Amino acid sequence: MAHDHTPTEQSPCKVTVGRKQPSAPATSMRWKVFLAGVMQGSMIEKGLVPQDYRAELKHLLRQHLPEADVYDPLADHRNSLEYDRRTGREVFFFHNEMCRTVDLLIAYLPQASMGTAIEMWEAYRHGAVVVTISPMRHNWVVKFLSHRIYSDLDAFRVALETGEIRRLLQERIGKSSLQR
Repeated sequence: MAHDHTPTEQSPCKVTVGRKQPSAPATSMRWKVFLAGVMQGSMIEKGLVPQDYRAELKHLLRQHLPEADVYDPLADHRNSLEYDRRTGREVFFFHNEMCRTVDLLIAYLPQASMGTAIEMWEAYRHGAVVVTISPMRHNWVVKFLSHRIYSDLDAFRVALETGEIRRLLQERIGKSSLQR
């Protein structure tokens, strides 16, 4: 990943991220991508809903959008449910702040997620492309904060294969750079 510092269980909030960074060749740009998605959902007990979707999304992005630097919040915080209150709070706010600096936020929402809703809001308000994978087309957070909504992972895969996601990124980021 190309983030300057990745938050870890030892240092949850020490990171500096910005918009696109040049990759090795100076002419190509890297996209900062945040994988948002349901973790605890509406669970009453302490636990996580299945997280298999994260590996699938990372695989699809490596395959079809190789210039993406993908940040998966669960990857560096697998033990987050055991964090003390201070550490959990730092990680929570750190991830929300990080969403202000990304180019693309992919929200996986087979069910509602309060944390993902906040991440979507931050990304949307700060000019990122927000793409949601969810059957909840009528949910207002999904409906009003998403630039595109795909009903499932297969529909999202097709959008990557056809270049729809790349074009959306190029269009949205191009517009925001013109406004600066």
